[in-house]
Amino acid sequence: MFVRIDARNRGAVPGRLGRVVRGAVRGPRPESVPAWIARAGLLVGLLDVAAGVFPRFRHSRMHALAQVLPGTLGPYAAALALSCGVLLLLLAHGLRRRKRRAWRATVVLLPLGACAQFAYRHSLAGVVIPLALLWLLVRHRGEFDALPDPRSRWRALANLVVMGAGSLLLGLAIVSAHPDKLAGDPSLADRLAHVLYGLFGVDGPLDYTGRTSSTVAFSLGALGMLTALTTIYFALRPEHPAAGLTEDDEARLRALLERHGARDSLGHFALRRDKAVVFSPSGKAAVCYRVVSGVMLAGGDPVGDVEAWPGAIERFMDEARAHSWTPAVMGCSETGGEVWTRETGLDALELGDEAVVDVADFSLAGRPMRNVRQMVKRIERAGYETRVRRVRDLSPAELDRIRRAADAWRGTDTERGFSMALGRIGDSADGDCLIATAHKVPDADGGPQGPHGDLKAVLHFVPWGPDGVSLDLMRRDRAADPGMNELLIVTALQAAPRHGIARVSLNFAMFRSALARGEKIGAGPVLRAWRGLLVFLSRWFQIESLYKFNAKFRPRWEPRFVVYGSPRDLPRIGWAAMQAEGFITLPRPRRPGIHPCDARHPPHSPTLEA
Repeated sequence: MFVRIDARNRGAVPGRLGRVVRGAVRGPRPESVPAWIARAGLLVGLLDVAAGVFPRFRHSRMHALAQVLPGTLGPYAAALALSCGVLLLLLAHGLRRRKRRAWRATVVLLPLGACAQFAYRHSLAGVVIPLALLWLLVRHRGEFDALPDPRSRWRALANLVVMGAGSLLLGLAIVSAHPDKLAGDPSLADRLAHVLYGLFGVDGPLDYTGRTSSTVAFSLGALGMLTALTTIYFALRPEHPAAGLTEDDEARLRALLERHGARDSLGHFALRRDKAVVFSPSGKAAVCYRVVSGVMLAGGDPVGDVEAWPGAIERFMDEARAHSWTPAVMGCSETGGEVWTRETGLDALELGDEAVVDVADFSLAGRPMRNVRQMVKRIERAGYETRVRRVRDLSPAELDRIRRAADAWRGTDTERGFSMALGRIGDSADGDCLIATAHKVPDADGGPQGPHGDLKAVLHFVPWGPDGVSLDLMRRDRAADPGMNELLIVTALQAAPRHGIARVSLNFAMFRSALARGEKIGAGPVLRAWRGLLVFLSRWFQIESLYKFNAKFRPRWEPRFVVYGSPRDLPRIGWAAMQAEGFITLPRPRRPGIHPCDARHPPHSPTLEA
């Protein structure tokens, strides 16, 4: 028995060693090649930048080559090494995302950088490493197949032309701004040649006295670097396709919601018209999404039959892989999170809780509802009346007045909402939506009513299956008495039975469980510290105020999750989600022919007034 164990052990070591050797010979797995090449590209880029910035090593064993190389080759090689290094650093992100353009540019830059390293620093390692990386790139070129943005090449070309022309004119002004330091009287052609050379980091034909030469050279080099950096950014930045539902897509989604819309309170928000959609092969399920900063964001659960969700999710992931987007889901339910993680291998993290009120259980009676009850009575005594109606029951003139008032009362300059907002009011296709309005009863003397007449507050709900609604937006006149939101929510809950509504989804409270547990007796120091941080952040993001506002109506809490691929993706997903929701707005030129998103405040993150 001992002999057999010993024999197995003796054979196991060479076996493991053989697998390691074979793995080293074969190289990394094809799917991991882009990440490895991106890291190697960063290394080579740093080496090239160092070659262009720092003086050559005089102790180099190959320094003897400097005696036979032309003396003017040094500055040219230094500029080339610096340029190649910076560009490789920029291209590393595109290589990691498997972009074909990044692959092509790197294949061109690597041999140029190797030549610059050889000519300037006479470094053997500076030649071998780039050429080895070039061999890997050529061998695994099939891994770099991510689809590019068809619009980016034109924006990159336009940027190159505009920035190049501006840099040329400004550079001409720079070289002509020191006539007393300029040797001779160079012609305009010589000045233009000096600017062109300087933009590429190379000395031109003009001669300056003193330190002016360095000043002009650094200024021109900075202009050239700025032109290159902005052009590379536009060429390699993530896609921002003009997402939009077609009429056929919207019709198919409405048919799915009619049959399966009762399952998810966020299902109707899939009808936002600034989203794209992928359907399952059977057409019985769909995933709606938007691409923001290279993140493919889906909102809520897939729409349609749960049994067909895997097919829609597979199409979603295929689309993400084809474009090298980062897949993510915001606000899915527990069932949705289980399906997403099972089908894709992604992870899920609890994001917060959705407040759902069962109409049959709601009442203003009792001590827990005393504050809400007193506030509602006070507002009613102040001379306000409320109305709750379906959108189809309102006249076009009144709908237009409500839309204009909601726009005027928006708390920010930027429209907000993505995963939990419909982005429109009063559309002819949304006749089942519910609108609750508060009106100021005119005084006996008929005093002025304001720019929107007697209308003082608006709540808009979208359908949630045949017997539910989900809160979309909350708006009120800033000059109206506080408590308008509470009044309209209570009114909508009391009027719900007349409209066949049995459940109402209210606001979404981020990190609700942490806030609730952190304020209880016996909470640990970590939980208390986490709650303290959330309270601090509530100064800007209304985290605690939304939780307390929701808790007034004694709802049941339904957890919502974010689905992500890797913890390192979470900051990027969070940044993209904040852009999608409208909390962060980056300057971007408006595309002609594309109707801007008419999103409102996030329905589950309304602006609350005291």
